[in-house]
Amino acid sequence: MTAADNEIDETEYRPHRRWYKRADIVIPIVIIVLGYVLLIALVEPNNFFRPDMEAPSGLIKFDWGYFFGLVPLMLQGLLVTFRATLLGFAVAVVLGFFLALGRRSRFRVLSWPMAFIIEFIRSTPLLVQLVFWQALSRAMDLNISAVTVLAIGLGIHYATYTSEGYRAGINSVDAGQWEAATALNLSPVTTWTRVIIPQAVPNVLPALGNNFVAAFKDAPMGVAVSVPGLLLFANTIKADQFRTVEPYMLIGVGFLMMSIPAAWLVRRLERKVAYERV
Repeated sequence: MTAADNEIDETEYRPHRRWYKRADIVIPIVIIVLGYVLLIALVEPNNFFRPDMEAPSGLIKFDWGYFFGLVPLMLQGLLVTFRATLLGFAVAVVLGFFLALGRRSRFRVLSWPMAFIIEFIRSTPLLVQLVFWQALSRAMDLNISAVTVLAIGLGIHYATYTSEGYRAGINSVDAGQWEAATALNLSPVTTWTRVIIPQAVPNVLPALGNNFVAAFKDAPMGVAVSVPGLLLFANTIKADQFRTVEPYMLIGVGFLMMSIPAAWLVRRLERKVAYERV
């Protein structure tokens, strides 16, 4: 074998490694989780939005100076909204998996109630659910903040959507994989953790990414339970200074600042994990 053949073989050889053993995937995930924890631990909601500057007098038209003067207040609302979205989506990812398992159960006493719960929550507006959770917490005398109510509402609402994504991903795994696991006498835990979930994850990621962006865009509904987020920021400026264009344009910019990087990260993660399908 010549030296040229060895070079070709080295370039074509790609050792197969699971995605959770690859540093180029695990390190970004660890960084995201750390950022997740810091954001949740350090961001405290601000219950008021009072700008340091007065709105320009005269004809109501767009003013760049006033627009940029509102940026610090918008960032406060943006962090609160993003924090509630992250908390809620963490609940949705975990709860959705168990809902999917329950709905796939062969025992109807479990699968039918799960199907009813999923369809009932999916068919009810998130706004109504947030008001319900807040009223329930007050009726039970639970001292929880408005941000927590929003996180719980988002988590339960989007858990129903993620459960359908999980169910589709699990169903996409070839039946031969289940049969092979049975033939090898693998335990249920080993079958799920080493055979089914690693193959289902790449198929679920696009749906999870879409659900995260959708949850972030729905988070401003928290204004119904007095969450000091983006929409409360714009509504406060509108009520105090009778300006609508600048604050509402700013919350649009805030959504783009978070949604576009999140969508980009999900696409990169999809490409990385897609290697496992080969």
